[in-house]
Formats: sequence, structure tokens, C-alpha cells
Amino acid sequence: MGHHHHHGHSHGHSTKNLKVAFFLNLSFTVIELVGGLITGSLAILSDALHDLGDSLSIGLSWYFQNLSEKKRDKTFSYGYKRFSLLGAIINAVVLLVGSVIIISEAVPAVMNPGEVNEKGMLYIAIFGVIVNGVAVLRLRKGSSINERVISLHLLEDVLGWIAVLIGSLLIMYFDWYFMDPLLSVLIALFIIYNVFNNLKKSFKIILQATPNEINVDKLKIKLKTIPEVIEIHDCHIWSMDGEYHVFSAHLVLDKSYELKLQSSIKKRAKYLLHEMGIEHSTLEFELKDEECDGC
Repeated sequence: MGHHHHHGHSHGHSTKNLKVAFFLNLSFTVIELVGGLITGSLAILSDALHDLGDSLSIGLSWYFQNLSEKKRDKTFSYGYKRFSLLGAIINAVVLLVGSVIIISEAVPAVMNPGEVNEKGMLYIAIFGVIVNGVAVLRLRKGSSINERVISLHLLEDVLGWIAVLIGSLLIMYFDWYFMDPLLSVLIALFIIYNVFNNLKKSFKIILQATPNEINVDKLKIKLKTIPEVIEIHDCHIWSMDGEYHVFSAHLVLDKSYELKLQSSIKKRAKYLLHEMGIEHSTLEFELKDEECDGC
């Protein structure tokens, strides 16, 4: 979790990877849109929507990766990390609207399928597997969470293209023209499922829920390994962007210590918290019988 503090070059490398993936994906989205219209394939058009969503997602990640590195200022005292959530929400809205349009077109077509150019579908699908495969291999080597998440997106694209490829073969050999609108409905439903998952994560962060990977009880047990700390209360944990976690708490000390010793206790506590994935912590010391304001 401590990758925010080191390897300036890995940030540059990850931005470069995102940039390459963005232009690769965007170019391919345009090819897909044209290919989908020429072949008359709804499956290719719905996958073009999926890729447009990924292009948006990658473009916003690339933009916000740069923006989130901006230091905090008077307006945003915690910095710009939360802007990445804005990107996720914009992306979700675009994908939802697009998916609803695709489904409304495709559902009637399942019952009454039109003809498609299955050979064109096959060639575009093979091209799709190759282009997205290259992007996945490039981003899989990446170090940032952004890159890993997007490589999963692109892996889904590869699977989507394999489905379109199989669909085109079924149309070619069995004249199953309903496969094309059926595939487009399945792809659109898959997009909607992922969009709701991502929105749920984004809103949990906005509503300052405790991050899933942080166990409050384990944190307290860890902090109590400091001999001078006898109790921990008024704990608050939230996340800025799903990666950068913030913690505040009151630590009850066994007796009164001079400032130098308090500083040493705080240093040990912050080190333990950092080990457990907390990037920023604010700690207040109390004595046993002290009245606690926030409790």
C-alpha cells in the first residue's frame, strides 16, 4: 500500500501505459463502430459501447492519475485523490445510458433477427481479440492499481470478442442469426452488472464507509502492542479514493508522558498503522480518567 511514497518513475511509466492503452482502445472503438454499422451486427455495436466505456475509463484514469498527484491546497485540503471517483461516476452514467439503448434495440431483434455480414463479424472479432490482447499484456506488467483494474477491463473485452467470434461462426454454419442480438443483450447486461458494482464502490467511498480491506478490531489489537497504550476509542477510518486510507483515533495512555516520549509513541503508532494500509493518521492522546468529547 505504501507505493504513494516512492518510485516517481513508476508513476510516469504507469501514465505512459494508460496513455498507450487509451489511444489503442479509442482507435479500436472507432473501427468497431464503423465495422458494426457495415456488418449490421448489434453484438459488435454493443461491444463498441463497452470499448467506448473502457476508453472513457482509461482516459479519465489517465487524466485523474495526473490530477491526483497535485498537492493539497486551500480548496482541497486532502488533495485531489477523490477526483478519480468523479471519473468513475461519469463513466457509469455513459455506460448505463448506452446499455439501455442497446437492449431496447436488441430484445425485439432476438425474436425477429435481421441478416448480418457474418464474415465481416468474424474478421473484426479476430482483430478485437488481438488488439485487446496486446493491451492486456502491456498493462498486466503495470504496478499501479489503476493499470491492474484497466487490464481486467481489457481482459473482459477479449472474452467479449471471443463470444462474438463464436457467434459469427454459429451464424456462418447454422444460420443462427438470433445469436447476434442475443450476444448484444448479454454484453449489455454484463456492462450494467459491472457498472452497478463500480457505482456501489464509489458511493461507499463518497459516504465515507470503512474500507473493506481494513479490519478495525485488528488495528486496535495492533496498536495495543505499544506498551503505553491501554485503550483506543473514537476510531474513524475512511478512504479518499479506494487506495489512500485515512484514520483518526483517541489513544488512552497508561500515564502522563512528556512531549518527547509522546512523540515516540505516536511515531510507533503511525508506523504500525502504515503497515496495515493506513496512509494518513491523526492521533490524539488521553489519560485514563479523562473526559472524551467525541465519545
